[in-house]
Amino acid sequence: MMNAKSLYVGATHRLRQGAAAVGVLDAWDRRAQESRGWRWSRSLLAVYDFEDLVALDVPWWTFAASDRIDALLRRRHDARVFEWGSGASTVWLAKRAGSVVAVEHDESWAQMVDAALPANAQVQFVSPQAITTQAHPVRSGKSGFAGLDFTEYVAQIDVVGGPFDVIVIDGRAREACLPRALDHLAPGGVIVFDNVDRARYRDAIDAQGSRIQVTWTRGLTPCLPYPTRTALITHAGS
Repeated sequence: MMNAKSLYVGATHRLRQGAAAVGVLDAWDRRAQESRGWRWSRSLLAVYDFEDLVALDVPWWTFAASDRIDALLRRRHDARVFEWGSGASTVWLAKRAGSVVAVEHDESWAQMVDAALPANAQVQFVSPQAITTQAHPVRSGKSGFAGLDFTEYVAQIDVVGGPFDVIVIDGRAREACLPRALDHLAPGGVIVFDNVDRARYRDAIDAQGSRIQVTWTRGLTPCLPYPTRTALITHAGS
């Protein structure tokens, strides 16, 4: 049986096909370049469509969050960026930053995204391992990943090495990524922690206590017909 998400995605893709068939999509694409409202409405037809989102030039965060990161990267033309999780945001960041490294747990997705990137960006595939006898595995709370250890995936930021001006937490095992990100965040840098409507992510942020400062952005988000939240995190006092 199809769940609500699958039904929604299928319906938007059929609507996109219909809009293209009757000649509406090209005009919609042009309007999407002229205003945020049109870009958001057009993005509703691009849910889980990597190429479509790349063409719209939007990361899948709240528009308020992407505005703030865009402003930061305009000030720091040689900014270094690290991402857990890759996608249209990786392409968007590569257009604006000096360098981008994303880590991805899904090999086929990593290859597809990496092929779309310019020379200043790359996706590194780090596969989760089956949990065996390790005393403290790093787990993902997302359904379907039980029994997998994301220790190496989370630790890839240590391998690449900071500091980073922007760090995006939008992949697996996000709760474990946050303290690691703080260790590699440059002075004045920002961590983008997406989907913080989820209680386990808010708990992970709260656990950092007074060492951080959080800006909670809420509002229009590409691909979604309802508002969501993306947190922007800095070192306290930044």
